[in-house]
Amino acid sequence: MAEWKQKRFWKEATAAECDGGFEVLLDGRRLKTPGKAALVMPTLAMAQAVAEEWAAQEGEVQPLTMPVTRSANSAIDKVSTQFDDVAALIAAYGETDLLCYRAEGPAELIARQAEVWDPLLDWLDEAHGARLGTNEGVMFFEQDPEALARLRSEVFRLSPFELTAFHDLVGLSGSLVIGLAAIAGQQPAEALWAASRIDETWQAELWGEDEEAQEMAQAKKDGFLHADRFYKLTQ
Repeated sequence: MAEWKQKRFWKEATAAECDGGFEVLLDGRRLKTPGKAALVMPTLAMAQAVAEEWAAQEGEVQPLTMPVTRSANSAIDKVSTQFDDVAALIAAYGETDLLCYRAEGPAELIARQAEVWDPLLDWLDEAHGARLGTNEGVMFFEQDPEALARLRSEVFRLSPFELTAFHDLVGLSGSLVIGLAAIAGQQPAEALWAASRIDETWQAELWGEDEEAQEMAQAKKDGFLHADRFYKLTQ
């Protein structure tokens, strides 16, 4: 990230077509990743979003204000170079998916989980031919190997840029099902995030939520919504 510590030297950041995709030019100079690779992106929309982030910089470059740039860098420098490992890690969430582990009580929480999570599991079965089972409590139980294999194949079909977004959609929500629903546009991202937070919302309603917990939850939500946006930019 060393080159990101420099002050702004360019007057214009523009998106342009290039061999293999689209890139961003800073006064005609090609933008590179922290790993010194060419920052070549799959869509013009993504390149334009990156160009807008660079155009908005004033003084010293602030990476935290450039989420699309950071995700694009990760897709090239990290995910593409270890694609199989990342895909396998994310696919494994199906073995212990959040939506499959249900509360043992109280009845209102059980009903709330079923109301939101059962339709997502039904959708998964309809869309991918993979039926995941559910169980009460947190003890591990085995899912149908064939269902898991089908879901794994869906993950491995993603491109490095798509997998970069999918990694955060699944990791932040704790659910492979929610991640797949997000990239399919099955529900709005806000609704899917809320689905992943049923247990936390229930606890907050009972006991209240402190400021630190709220800040952490908001940071995770922001990351989830950014991942959803980044995935859309790959299409």
